[in-house]
Amino acid sequence: MYEITCDVAIVGGGPAGLAAAAAAKKEGTEKVIIIERDETLGGILQQCIHPGFGLKLFKEELTGPEYYGRFVDKVKELGVETLMNSMVLEIEKNTVVCMNKEHGITNVNTKSIVLAMGCRERTRANIMIPGTRPAGIYTAGSAQRLMNRQNEMVGKKVVILGSGDIGMIMARRMTLEGAEVVAVVELNNFLAGLTRNKVQCLDDFGIPLLLSHTITNIKGNDRVEGVVVSKVDEATKKVIAGSEQFFECDTLLLSVGLIPENELTRKAEIEISSITNGPVVNQYMQTSIPSVFACGNVVHVNDLVDNVSTESAIAGASAAKFAKGELGGGEEISVKTGENVRYVCPQRVVGGGGKVDFYFRVMAPKGQSVIAAKDGDKVLCSRKTIKVNPGEIEKITVDLGGVREIVIESREA
Repeated sequence: MYEITCDVAIVGGGPAGLAAAAAAKKEGTEKVIIIERDETLGGILQQCIHPGFGLKLFKEELTGPEYYGRFVDKVKELGVETLMNSMVLEIEKNTVVCMNKEHGITNVNTKSIVLAMGCRERTRANIMIPGTRPAGIYTAGSAQRLMNRQNEMVGKKVVILGSGDIGMIMARRMTLEGAEVVAVVELNNFLAGLTRNKVQCLDDFGIPLLLSHTITNIKGNDRVEGVVVSKVDEATKKVIAGSEQFFECDTLLLSVGLIPENELTRKAEIEISSITNGPVVNQYMQTSIPSVFACGNVVHVNDLVDNVSTESAIAGASAAKFAKGELGGGEEISVKTGENVRYVCPQRVVGGGGKVDFYFRVMAPKGQSVIAAKDGDKVLCSRKTIKVNPGEIEKITVDLGGVREIVIESREA
């Protein structure tokens, strides 16, 4: 059995892991190791060749490879070590157990751990679409990888289920490659992804978006021949009888949500949120096991990679402080969701003063709204926004000084 010792071990070499590693090293940690199952760093951004990254963090528009490339350069410059081709099997008290291509079973003994495994896409099996089982059904992300990294065209006439960001981006990508995108079909009566992606990827190319619709059947034997699209009731999400339409196509892409990769988290018996399906964290991105921190899409699915990097830097710096015995504590303050708020991250905070950024998603789209944080009847802070949408994460900053409880709400102005 191969043994390695470090101060901070980071599981995952995507944008979250890279930002966490850089921050841990900047905090003065002597030895930081990224454990990555792939042979290269970068994670999902390796296949995201479209622009739109870095607008918040770098104040310029970058492609996915350009964005993660900056972090790869930084971690190399800072002296972060990597253990590539390594599949993590489990997390024990202060040990990450993995299977390494070269060394076999490898124990990485560490003072603190950062979970940065990202997320995966929901598949047809997760949403149980009836019909035959022909070729030509892909998740939007797998189609993106085939086209952008392996130069394989996945279809010529396409229907996309779900208005998530990857689905809308792939609608544009396939159109640019000469395919016909028949429609993007969305179960909800609102957009699942960013408004800017609807404008740039659907509206600019004349691709129809069918809200309050879903696919109720898939037709085809060897290859997809078409799908049946039906309207659904906005309130109950039940299919409206007699509303069926047949859309001829040879390919179906699924963009129906992401699932945080938390098998390791559950196996370690870390507390998991029933809403986000990610670990419950405090403002230091610290989980219910004090030596384990988490960041990025493994905690909650973010809308922008810039937000992933920001949260992950907090996790990396906090893990470094923990490894050095410098992470502060204090009395826990309750964090709750208020009107029209689905979840808040972090879900708990430790008192003692200082400002904390809370990220959250609303439950339903609304027009002009007031976002506020309250302690009982006292408004701690508030701001107005033109609109809120479940597809876009909102942020509010709260000063913890003297606060007993925090309730985050979003109400119409």
